[in-house]
Amino acid sequence: MKRDIETDLLRWKEQKGHMPLLVRGARQVGKSYIIEKFGKENFENCVVINFEQYPEYAHCFDTLDPTKIVNSLELLSGLTIQPEKTLLFLDEIQECPRAILALRYFKEQMPKLHVIGAGSLLEFALNDAEFQMPVGRIHFLHMRPISFAEYLDASGNGSLRIYLAKVQLQEGIERVVHHKLLTLVREYIALGGMPAVIVEYLETKSLLRCQEIQTAILSTFRNDFGKYASRIQRCHLQTIFTKAPGLIAQWFKYTKVDPDVSSRVLKEALIKLSHAGLIILVYASSASGLPFITHMNEKKFKLLFLDIGLVKRACNLDLELLFKEDLLLINEGALAEQFVGQELLAYTGKEEMNNLFFWIREQKNSSAEVDYLLAVDSHIVPIEVKAGAIGTLRSLRLFLEEKKIPFGVRISELPLSYTNQVLSIPLYLIEQLPRLSKTILTPK
Repeated sequence: MKRDIETDLLRWKEQKGHMPLLVRGARQVGKSYIIEKFGKENFENCVVINFEQYPEYAHCFDTLDPTKIVNSLELLSGLTIQPEKTLLFLDEIQECPRAILALRYFKEQMPKLHVIGAGSLLEFALNDAEFQMPVGRIHFLHMRPISFAEYLDASGNGSLRIYLAKVQLQEGIERVVHHKLLTLVREYIALGGMPAVIVEYLETKSLLRCQEIQTAILSTFRNDFGKYASRIQRCHLQTIFTKAPGLIAQWFKYTKVDPDVSSRVLKEALIKLSHAGLIILVYASSASGLPFITHMNEKKFKLLFLDIGLVKRACNLDLELLFKEDLLLINEGALAEQFVGQELLAYTGKEEMNNLFFWIREQKNSSAEVDYLLAVDSHIVPIEVKAGAIGTLRSLRLFLEEKKIPFGVRISELPLSYTNQVLSIPLYLIEQLPRLSKTILTPK
């Protein structure tokens, strides 16, 4: 299965003065598979060192001298490692923090060797208070679940993705194509973007079997809790993990998780789940300028889950609902907001772990909330995930007026259109949202 990140990996390989690369992302999103595939297809040989499977390799990094490290790895593995010809893949690199430290010296002393590190619990090593990150000597990429656009490619509908990449605002989308794509969106939401689930569905078309795999993935995540938490804290991780799918897309309050546990304790567990990539924190921003993070309110945030298919499974949602109801009405719109957030991260969040924000205004008799904020060419683009007529977008219009923003975006099941300062984007077209926004911001 081809993934979009392969294009980023190839671009990294061909860069002059490339830095060692760390690929970040949650367990089971396909990091190891894709990196090995990339290595075999683009180098004479790919040497994989898995520190979890073979912990003895960690002793090769008792020194930080790249020449000595490579010599030790060659002797221990029996494989040849040659600059420009070999991809050295350090898998589960969080098990050997000194290997992360050594990456800066590969950049300085062995710059022609291509080195990639990855690990399902890498964030815990990077966020450890005692760990010193080699800043400026490592490049980062984030890998996420399969996006809807990638699903089009995988399911034999790549021609539709090509069509959407060329569609123009003034031309719109053919009605029959619009309905076919909405059907595929519903199919994708039922499956989600975990590679094992997608592969199973493409081979068997069995939604029942896909549900079993989703259940197994959720169990795997729970079993991981012991790797990064104490026995007592594991209980709080379990509680938040279990309740999170039912709390997505709404203001998070610790009392909704457990009113008898202090917010400080629950916050620690929540941050750990965020580091594991299982939960995404979407923070409120006043949107008074870019970047949004400089105007962020850390005390006000919403949750998203790693994957919409896992949300659907964890909430035991009836699959028939996905094919009968308006997607924006299921679970009071939370499922659609999860889908949109996941899609925005897939196409705009490759360099940062979590970069989603929303806007709120809390004023008596005039409160307002906009679901997401997107930066397009130094412009702020507000996004509402909403069914219904354009005239009902009160919060979006308040934002446009207050911030003097030229237009906003409404994402729904309605066709592509632009009227009264509102760009209406159908659910399947989120990949093209930045491009279509630019046509409004910089018309020819």
